[in-house]
Amino acid sequence: MNGDGSPLRVRARIHAALGDPARLAIVDALTLGDASPGEIGHDLGMPTNLVAHHLKVLQDAGLIVRTRSEGDRRRTYLRLQPDVLALLAPPLLAGADRVVFVCTHNSARSQLAAALWRDRVGGPVASAGTIPAARVHPRAVKVAHRHGLALDPAGTAHVADVVDDGDLVIAVCDNAHEDLTGGVRLRLHWSVPDPVRVGTDAAFEAAYTDLAGRVDRLAPAVAPPSDRD
Repeated sequence: MNGDGSPLRVRARIHAALGDPARLAIVDALTLGDASPGEIGHDLGMPTNLVAHHLKVLQDAGLIVRTRSEGDRRRTYLRLQPDVLALLAPPLLAGADRVVFVCTHNSARSQLAAALWRDRVGGPVASAGTIPAARVHPRAVKVAHRHGLALDPAGTAHVADVVDDGDLVIAVCDNAHEDLTGGVRLRLHWSVPDPVRVGTDAAFEAAYTDLAGRVDRLAPAVAPPSDRD
């Protein structure tokens, strides 16, 4: 954001950017998950040039950032900045009997997300992979233990063996988001960088921190199953 950076003026610019119904709809769509510009245009029924205009206004206001897909490098995803999320009321996600986190190998990100949800939120939760590895990555187990969470090193599973119709399915990697089609109904996408590609404790810690923040933001929008009867 340019110009006077005083807190009052920064807040004024943010509110000005949100003052258009189309831009507010885009922010609502990005509150709980990431999306590409094309996905935003499709979901909201906006032409490409109008989407580009509104995204520029939101980006200039500091509300969104763009990241490059780890799957298809030609694609970018839009991500809402965490420090403004407190100003937004996330839409309620109703009708989910269980939360299922999905990544490619079910060896790190999806495992950590499920463990975080189990610890911080409770209720039915599971994880799965589109191409599950034989074991959970040792560094994922290590970072989980460091934060008081338990991971079963052998507890990987294929998405086809885990996901049911009533699940809230969340892809926590770009490849799973782009590969899952057909019978699996994805509800949300979290574009969390793959710590396995980097292979350091710091990368796994960063993935844990990213997932923890997202779990905390999503939790108030997901009512416990007992509240939805």
